[in-house]
Amino acid sequence: MQLRRSFALTAAALALTAPALTSCGFDYATDRYYTPANGANNRDGAVDVLGAVVVSTEPGSGTFIASFSNNSTTEPATFTELGATEGGDVTAAEFEPVEIAPGALVNLAEPPADIQVTGEFEAGDFVEVSLGFDNGENTVVEVPVVDNHGYFEGLDGEPLPVEESAETESSH
Repeated sequence: MQLRRSFALTAAALALTAPALTSCGFDYATDRYYTPANGANNRDGAVDVLGAVVVSTEPGSGTFIASFSNNSTTEPATFTELGATEGGDVTAAEFEPVEIAPGALVNLAEPPADIQVTGEFEAGDFVEVSLGFDNGENTVVEVPVVDNHGYFEGLDGEPLPVEESAETESSH
């Protein structure tokens, strides 16, 4: 009888502590956003900014690439401006506003939106930019500058020659 009582108490204690030991019930790791990519993400506004990068063939110039996801299912949104944050030095050339339909995703790489930027940066740096939308929201994103090579090849004009690209990557 004593053995059965000890076994029952042990089994009950194990059943009560199992959820805490397995971290079940709160802050699931699968509930957190995780995007294994080079680009920066910002999901704070009505439009999510996903995979934002500046693709650069040479220091001081590049092409802004990102995807925009409109969280509204009823109202379109329009990406209207890209600029530097306070103290920043990134300048964007004029570009055609990009409309994002309700509930839609727009990738600036396909078809190419060709948003050219200039400033004091090179591959391996991060630049802080402010993205303006027609609903009055401004989203600030710290964007990596990547080589016009590999996955991003051809997104900023002609890609880097292989040997030049390898030298740039090894210096960072």
